[in-house]
Amino acid sequence: MAVTASPADVLRSGLDASEPGGEFTSRAAAEAYVGKVCFKQGPPLLIGAELEWLTAQGELSATNSRPDLTVLADALGPYAPRSISPDSPADPLPGGSRVTLEPGGQIELSSAPFGTAAELCERLRADTTSLRELLESRGIRTISGAADAVRLPLRVLQLPRYRAMEESFAGLGPFGALMMCNTAATQVSVDAGADPAEIAARWRALYAVGPALLAAFACSPDLHTAPPGAWASQRMRAWQRLDQLRTRPPVQDWADPIAGYARWALDVPLLCVRAEDPLAADWSAPRGATFADWLCGALDEEIGRRPDQADLDYHLTTLFPPVRASGHLEVRYLDAQPGDDWSVPVHVIDALLSDPGTITEATALAADTADRWSEAARRGLADPDLRATAVALLDLAVAHAATREAEAELIAAADRCRGGLTPTGVHCGGGA
Repeated sequence: MAVTASPADVLRSGLDASEPGGEFTSRAAAEAYVGKVCFKQGPPLLIGAELEWLTAQGELSATNSRPDLTVLADALGPYAPRSISPDSPADPLPGGSRVTLEPGGQIELSSAPFGTAAELCERLRADTTSLRELLESRGIRTISGAADAVRLPLRVLQLPRYRAMEESFAGLGPFGALMMCNTAATQVSVDAGADPAEIAARWRALYAVGPALLAAFACSPDLHTAPPGAWASQRMRAWQRLDQLRTRPPVQDWADPIAGYARWALDVPLLCVRAEDPLAADWSAPRGATFADWLCGALDEEIGRRPDQADLDYHLTTLFPPVRASGHLEVRYLDAQPGDDWSVPVHVIDALLSDPGTITEATALAADTADRWSEAARRGLADPDLRATAVALLDLAVAHAATREAEAELIAAADRCRGGLTPTGVHCGGGA
């Protein structure tokens, strides 16, 4: 299983849950399909990561500093994504990573899946160097920052998906445009688990440790044009304020995360509707309507057809929870880290999920802060409870590090958090 394949690719690997005509016969059939394709069952062996960077051509502060897409495509050559070069072969870089582009020109590397975090980091680090060299050949710089502190949000990708997203988020304030165009993350992907019990344990652990790890790796205090307020992670603030039905599933109420995720997914409002005409520019969805509404026929007049498997596959890629089920589990709550420090959260997730006993211990250590997402984004390590949990989790990760190199990185991270320092070395008001 390729844990870092695109969600659409993963989801299309199991298209046999509904009738041959492609349309679902009932909500129950659609929920069964979501549970099957979003939580692939198998021994948890693989790990992957996605890294994002802000980009600039010239001085970052210039209003026109976002890279020209023609220049960007030329710089990337055969590695260019088809979103900016339709005829590109979109080859992976030598280390196996694929290049994609976010709406504001952020560049993203999606690694291949690997059996160890050490191999993942080695190959992804090599691809990061290759990417940087390709871009610099045309005067384009990558910037290790989770939030753009100087530029107005500006969408450079003119795809119907992003046009519909921009329109949908515009009614929710400034955070939609900021999230789409001016933020960057470090994501870690892991296998879901061998059976429902293991999937539930891994899922609950990743959510339980989330606020503390968000605080530990928060490093985006400045986001240009964001409403006033001091936040440790302006990136996560943007996600939390974006669209709560889409970004905050009620996981604490789910006895079974597979069934809970399936129900939730169908009740999330549609973000866009793929047009049958591939040249159509308007993918806007009826405001407030859910996939379940479309499924039951309530949108027959507005959309003119019932959804099929491909529509549900696409809808699932428009869900943005802190941990997303995409066949594998995507950890999406971590800020992009300075320099090459993205390897630290990779090693943390790898260590904390290394065996069932460690998963249980990590979940217990994080129990008291497991629902403190807002405080984590706002205060980060300045919150003493979140700092204490973060240190405890990092100490646990040290004890289960897979290599000496990972152990050294994790010891340094635990000491940093113990001293109340952000990943960029700024004292956040906490610490011993």
